[in-house]
Amino acid sequence: MTRHAMVTDLRRCVGCQACTAACNAEWDVPAGYARTHIQHTPVQGTFPDLAAGILVAQCAQCDEAPCLPACPSGATFRDANGAVRVNREVCIGCGYCVAACPYDARYIHPVLKKADKCDFCAPRVARGQEPACVATCPTHAKVFGNLEDRESPVFKLVYDLGAQRRETQAIHVGPHVYYQGKPQQVALVMDAFPPRPPHMPVSGSLWEKVARPVVVGAVGLTFAGQAVAFFHQLWHGEEDYED
Repeated sequence: MTRHAMVTDLRRCVGCQACTAACNAEWDVPAGYARTHIQHTPVQGTFPDLAAGILVAQCAQCDEAPCLPACPSGATFRDANGAVRVNREVCIGCGYCVAACPYDARYIHPVLKKADKCDFCAPRVARGQEPACVATCPTHAKVFGNLEDRESPVFKLVYDLGAQRRETQAIHVGPHVYYQGKPQQVALVMDAFPPRPPHMPVSGSLWEKVARPVVVGAVGLTFAGQAVAFFHQLWHGEEDYED
């Protein structure tokens, strides 16, 4: 079984933004947006005993990803390696998944009008390559691999060395992006950037019983209308030819 995970070593990360630049170039991310990005915590302490932390933020590929049930069209899905991905052919650009993500890791592409986010560079991984951010990091702060493989570096970082996930008692969705470092570094990042409650478009059973079927039905009607138009054009095209 394969379940990919990412670990960032905060002791190695220098906040150089090389991961962001590599990701943007690899996936043609529009200006002003990012699949992965760097955030700095406020400086704490008094001189000369100052401390700060660096968050390397991206989609956490959660076990219980709130974006999955929020998506009305089925465009958001989980692949065989556990990565949460977006099928652009199905995405309707409603933004529900963006609101549902507790890590603010999604955005609507301003040109394509589709949801976009990190997917652990799934096409690169399928070719046997590392994700672009991992391959580019000059300090080797990012480690990627199979969390189900006891011999993998990520398994040892998580289960032997205690890399941590950005979770709280209220938001516990099983992210597969982990952070390792000095206790003070990790604590600063966890305190400064906790996950937020998902903002579901419609709450509870109303979403499941009413809103989702309506949206899915609308999507189905759109495709049905396209099919009818195609066959109508095909039929009349043949009639014109016969005349």
